Amino acid sequence: MIHLYQNNGYNIVLDVNSGSVHVVDKAAYDVIGALERQNEFHTPDTLKDPQTAAYLSEELGDTYSEEDVRDILEAVIELAEQGRLFARDVYEDYIDEVKQRKTVVKALCLHIAHDCNLACRYCFAEEGEYHGRRALMTFEIGRKALDFLIANSGNRRNLEVDFFGGEPLMNWQTVKDLVAYGREQEKIHDKHFRFTLTTNGVLLNEEVQEFLNREMDNVVLSLDGRKEVNDRMRPFRNGKGSYDLIVPKFQKLAESRNQQKYYIRGTFTRENLDFSNDVLHFADLGFEQISIEPVVGEDTDPYSIRKEDLPKIFEEYDRLARIMVDREKSGRGFTFFHFMIDLEGGPCVSKRLSGCGSGTEYLAVTPWGDLYPCHQFVGQEEFLMGNVDEGITRPEIADEFRACSVYSKESCRRCFAKFYCSGGCMANAYKFHHTINDTYEVSCEMERKRVECAIMIKAALADR
Repeated sequence: MIHLYQNNGYNIVLDVNSGSVHVVDKAAYDVIGALERQNEFHTPDTLKDPQTAAYLSEELGDTYSEEDVRDILEAVIELAEQGRLFARDVYEDYIDEVKQRKTVVKALCLHIAHDCNLACRYCFAEEGEYHGRRALMTFEIGRKALDFLIANSGNRRNLEVDFFGGEPLMNWQTVKDLVAYGREQEKIHDKHFRFTLTTNGVLLNEEVQEFLNREMDNVVLSLDGRKEVNDRMRPFRNGKGSYDLIVPKFQKLAESRNQQKYYIRGTFTRENLDFSNDVLHFADLGFEQISIEPVVGEDTDPYSIRKEDLPKIFEEYDRLARIMVDREKSGRGFTFFHFMIDLEGGPCVSKRLSGCGSGTEYLAVTPWGDLYPCHQFVGQEEFLMGNVDEGITRPEIADEFRACSVYSKESCRRCFAKFYCSGGCMANAYKFHHTINDTYEVSCEMERKRVECAIMIKAALADR
């Protein structure tokens, strides 16, 4: 499968199955495009067939000389023989192995607090309640969760625990106690915990910052961008905006971590489709690790993104990509999460095929110890997998998630971005289609655009 596109002056050819990226001139772009239209499953032999040269001559007419077309075709044949163009899909051969892999839990999302001190308008957690009651996780439940993780982690040494909410700092003492317990267990079981925490920053202070810098491998800071955007969507319960209180704290924390091992994460909605300005606002505030992600809401929500918004969103991603290239070249670069792409290594085969590992490698734990496939499924009883006392009591849910892949979703099979998004978010698929074996098309369209921009940025910076 070949994907050809033009972005910011670059002619880019992506060989989907090998992951090879080729930046080419217009003649090569047109020749490869014609070959793809002729037969998307070309092999070196079909490319060498005299009928292929005859087809190109007829298809391209007098646009390019026969000599130029012949030279380009020879280069294409060489790349095909190297497995870098018109490569065969070898990944589907591994799908049965992926389905049969054992459940080895490597990460937990601890819902340390089903409560929040903000009232964000788009919050999928319903201001921290998650379809249920407000609650704070006790140390005892958290301890059992860590014990469960250790017991179900097999030979894996590095384990991940994210303190999540609601707002985790509303249960700060329990966070500290669980980190201390985890550090004790590391020595006993030869494990290493990688702790992370997601916070809105309201309760952030010197003591908290010092602890985070000592114990947390990563910190996610929630802010939506410009003051007017953030305060419209992320107010306190009394309606007052949170921007002025939070921004100085976040700036201080980011600097104290040497602009590493954190990211500032925002959400854009239909009410700020010019979100590239929010990304740049973060950069101008001094933040270097940035993420702004599209909201996922009901069709009836006025802030939800709709299909008709996509052209504007695409323009924003293109604009942001251009600016990021310019800033990187001038020494003022920053990282944008959705444009991070590894063209040389990338994720392992199972990750390429089935994504984040929710329901198998990654689970969420409620304040009372229930286990769900991920934080976005919490409160949906049909996805209750078990609890920290009894473990996984409904393994069929894990089996369902393990079987979900880019090959179980028809819309993924023909998508050039499938090995970058790994089939997209299963929670979003369920939200809109009541099955995890589908996709949320609006999100897919945005992901395809982000992949195109990310590859263009790589091409532009390699061209320095």
